[in-house]
Amino acid sequence: MALRKAVIGIDVGTSGTKAVLVDQFGHTVRDCMISYSFDVPVALWAEQDPSVWWDATVQAVSTLMHELEVENDEIQVEGISLTGQMHGLVCLDKHAMPIRKAILWCDLRSNDEARQLEAQIGRQTVCALTQNPPLPNFTLTKLLWLKEHEPESFHRIATFLLPKDYIRFLMTGVLATEPTDASGTLLFDVEHRIWSKEMARLSGIPLTWLPPVVESTALAGMITKEAGMLLGVPEGTKVFAGAGDQAAGALGIGVLQEGELSVSLGTSGVVLAPTKAPVRDPDGALHTFCHVAPQSFYVMGVTQTAGGSLKWFRDRLRKGTSYDTIMSDAASRPPGAEGLLFLPYLMGERSPLLDPLARGAWIGLQWQHTDADMARSLIEGVSFSLLDCLRRIEALRIDPWDVKLTGGGADGPLWVQILGAVLKRSIRVLRGSQGPAYGAAVIAAIGAKLIQWDDVSKFVADTDVTPAEYNPMWASAYESLFPLYQQAYRDLRKLYASIDEWVSNKIT
Repeated sequence: MALRKAVIGIDVGTSGTKAVLVDQFGHTVRDCMISYSFDVPVALWAEQDPSVWWDATVQAVSTLMHELEVENDEIQVEGISLTGQMHGLVCLDKHAMPIRKAILWCDLRSNDEARQLEAQIGRQTVCALTQNPPLPNFTLTKLLWLKEHEPESFHRIATFLLPKDYIRFLMTGVLATEPTDASGTLLFDVEHRIWSKEMARLSGIPLTWLPPVVESTALAGMITKEAGMLLGVPEGTKVFAGAGDQAAGALGIGVLQEGELSVSLGTSGVVLAPTKAPVRDPDGALHTFCHVAPQSFYVMGVTQTAGGSLKWFRDRLRKGTSYDTIMSDAASRPPGAEGLLFLPYLMGERSPLLDPLARGAWIGLQWQHTDADMARSLIEGVSFSLLDCLRRIEALRIDPWDVKLTGGGADGPLWVQILGAVLKRSIRVLRGSQGPAYGAAVIAAIGAKLIQWDDVSKFVADTDVTPAEYNPMWASAYESLFPLYQQAYRDLRKLYASIDEWVSNKIT
């Protein structure tokens, strides 16, 4: 058997770490997923011990390599790259040891710090320096929370890393990050792809804490002897910088050019459109981040709980019921679920509301409604939230017409049909996609010079793409229902703030 060249892509996710082995032709040879959970010590908090990521990475990669050895599959690993959950704060001391558990992207404890940052510096100034507004999801506000609430931890910080960068550090011993992930820290000058010295100064973060920045496909280090023994890969294997999960996920399905749109239905929902230059929403309702390719960018809207809303519904209200059964029930109900609306703000909301106090709600419940109506309205509500994001993208004179859908939601025909009708767009569904991990493998293939940027469209095969046309009758119904969905949030916004105040002040 002829020796094949291959690369490994690793995705350090919120609910698990996935490793994929991809050969020089873009074919996935093997993959391995190791699942885990995150801690919620207090409502709206979300933490993980970084050692959980490393243990899962070691298990996933070593499993891939062991399977190759057992089956005598002659493959030479030319490089490794990583992707992972964005915004997470991994604080390291002077010995490069984690000071505490990582604070994750979905953690909203730093809402007060985000408000204070906006009051002290000004939203427009923050947006001008970083292309993004102060939000509790971003890394900087988490650092400021530590300064206020855990000063001992804060003063021990020598540097901080993002989740996938910490795993790469354990592999190589080299501290570094890259533009796509750094874009989500609120300390990065997205337009010039460098750290913002002015933002660091204004927020009181020492420049020495900011790791070096290299481009996504740049060599960021090589596997150490110790890491190689654990992972089962040769010492000296090249490790390339990688990308944040959304940029890597878009790359993995070939969404790199203007006119293309990536829609991801995972735990969160993402609508992402590439641009040739940084395009900023005037209100900061969308994120403007660096894309993987040099001098490329994207605008992105994020729904906090997309597939997460369906998981919550199943786990809390339909215990023991399969997703297939829930979807079948939802398919039995008409568009609009007999006037039932669902607001999917179970963990606050990012785009375009920028409201961490927003809460989920069913509106219009009547005696005749069933759990099937609730399921249907839930899927419709999440789809409306993604349309909310797309409308903001279109307002920036960006008209993405080539829509590709990935994530767990893409496996459900009903959700694809509803989303297409809500967006009024035909959708190309990528089933069986390896997600951001595959995008990381593409980065490694480019870094290892197995392919060039011009080869990406061929490397990223479209063999699993299924085109889906939308139902115009459904589209008409949803077009008239969407304004009511938007009005529901506007009418409830003050109530959400009052409820939050009551919860904060009540005596337990």
